[in-house]
Amino acid sequence: MQLPILPYRLACCALLTVLLSGAPAWGQPKPRPIVTLDRIVAVVNDEVITQQELSARVDFAFRQLQQQGTPPPPREVIERQLIERLIADRVQMQHARDIGLRVDDAELDRALARIAEENKMSLTQIRATLQKDGVPFEKFREDIRNEITLSRLREREVAQKIVITESEIDNFIQAQQTQGRNDEYNISHILVTVPENATPEQLQTRRTRAEQALAQLKGGTDFRQVAAAFSDAPEALQGGLLGWRESSRLPALFLDALRPLKTGELSELLRSPNGFHILKLNERRGGQAPIMVQQTRARHILIKTNELVSEAEVRNRLLILKERLDNKADFAELARSRSEDSSASRGGDLGWLNPGDTVPEFEQAMNALKPGEISQPVRSPFGWHLIEVLERRTQDMTREGQRLNARQALRERKTDEAYQEWVRQLRDRAYIEQRLE
Repeated sequence: MQLPILPYRLACCALLTVLLSGAPAWGQPKPRPIVTLDRIVAVVNDEVITQQELSARVDFAFRQLQQQGTPPPPREVIERQLIERLIADRVQMQHARDIGLRVDDAELDRALARIAEENKMSLTQIRATLQKDGVPFEKFREDIRNEITLSRLREREVAQKIVITESEIDNFIQAQQTQGRNDEYNISHILVTVPENATPEQLQTRRTRAEQALAQLKGGTDFRQVAAAFSDAPEALQGGLLGWRESSRLPALFLDALRPLKTGELSELLRSPNGFHILKLNERRGGQAPIMVQQTRARHILIKTNELVSEAEVRNRLLILKERLDNKADFAELARSRSEDSSASRGGDLGWLNPGDTVPEFEQAMNALKPGEISQPVRSPFGWHLIEVLERRTQDMTREGQRLNARQALRERKTDEAYQEWVRQLRDRAYIEQRLE
């Protein structure tokens, strides 16, 4: 006898449900515990962060701490730390997407090749190492893409807007001369951040957290463990280690706290606009060696992208120009007619460049060239470049280096402060809902 169509379909659906649940098809089903495969732990504007995503980060953090020999804090502490970083990264990536900032596959492949070269490994070996650690290669690949994007976003939205005046450099050098020698400090750092426009209650909560961290340190708890448990700084899972920093590259607040300390001693609680800080002096050394700087004289052709001109189109234009240059076309003439940089009137000549004078992407590509060699198209926050190195020299910049070092130190300090403030404002403007239990 043929079953009616509708009941037959219902019977099949019921049987499928039973089979998928693992219960017997006939008789009383046995109760089974409910297993949550995944869930949402945070909402950031129109995107979500899942428990699986957070757990993967937490597992990786535990492996890092284990490799460093640092006793890990409770898992829920690491989860709280990392969900804040995931939220901060997510709002930045959303902003990058909104302004059209992208890292294409070709650029990502070049970055992965550089990583392999720096680690003296092939990409196949890197893939095998990641697989052994339980990290999918595609996940690693996308993490690198995100890191490049965030770095470029920092340069575009913050670093390139920093202005250093000559009077600031003069004042900086004068202050250094007043202090005497330029000491270097090996330090570790804990930061407990405070939200912008924090209420008195929020401020007291964060102060109490910082005081708890300091109390544990004074009680003999390992600094690395306390940093992993309490610090909101990027280096928290590296035990809070900042490493060697010249006094010129430290905020005055840090420098004043470090000067009276002996090796192994802790600062008191320090308050800055970003939050509460604790410093540990690991080691100190003094003196300044002569500054020998390799300078590069280079020229370039820059073509910018916009709403009407895509990345691929700009890159293809430069590839055509590169082919003409390889066939003995005049670089200066092409730069004057095609480059969209202010150096075009000089045939693209940038003069003698010191380390740090250009953005990292440009400098890295330039440093890889030999004199007389022309690069492939190079992407930077300003657009796409063809770079030619004309010559190199090594200069004794001990005297001139004072101003160079001062400018770099001031830029680094201002950029760090401005970037932290920019991320905080970006986060405060976002819709964020935390669901971590």
